[in-house]
Amino acid sequence: MENLGWFILLSLFAEVVGTISGFGSSLLFVPIAGFFLDFHSVLGITALFHLASNVSKITLFREGVNKQLILNIGIPSLVFVALGAYFSKFLNSHILEIVLAIFLIVMSLTLFIFKKLVIKPNKFNSIAGGSLSGLTAGLLGTGGAIRGLTLAAFDLEMNSFIVTSAIIDLGIDLTRSVVYAVNGYVHTHDLYLVAILIVIGFVGTFIGKKIVVLFSQEQFKKLLLVLIFAIGVVTIVKQLASESNYL
Repeated sequence: MENLGWFILLSLFAEVVGTISGFGSSLLFVPIAGFFLDFHSVLGITALFHLASNVSKITLFREGVNKQLILNIGIPSLVFVALGAYFSKFLNSHILEIVLAIFLIVMSLTLFIFKKLVIKPNKFNSIAGGSLSGLTAGLLGTGGAIRGLTLAAFDLEMNSFIVTSAIIDLGIDLTRSVVYAVNGYVHTHDLYLVAILIVIGFVGTFIGKKIVVLFSQEQFKKLLLVLIFAIGVVTIVKQLASESNYL
């Protein structure tokens, strides 16, 4: 891969910020990786990267697991991530990248403008949030923002929020990794990146855990939303430019 050094640095950045914000690294990693790999390869690599990332979060943030939320959000997430991952092979990767860019822009603007946006903490919303986050994770490679917004409704302590989200995400990644492999998204020539990303997952989570106690989570979320918006704009401009060049 060209620019491997940049890929490693940006992946580490995505993991640190994802740990601190509670949204997960994929929200930044997927669009960032899209500048280095084709979109379907990004989906495969992201799922494998997240496996290591979530194991490290579960190891470092062990206390405060909310078992009921794991069931209510996790089970529908597993069902819909499998559906999203399966149907992703029928959609053009160029279209998926544009959809991802629009999703990032809309999500970041919504959460930035409507700062008081909350979801009522009930069973129906937890199941609906889990279903939607699973579907977007399967189709677009990232559903952490929706899952994070759903979990935030239950006012969890920070460690509990991170570890509960990580356990749900671990199940999502295991499920979609299998489907992506069947779809042919996991390529042998990209597997060396998985070893690098496993190390990044543990190092980034460790750094994130050290930083998260120094600053407010809200400050980092604002920074993350600005970054997500910018990446969304750059991604859609890149896709529109490539389309015009093709034409």
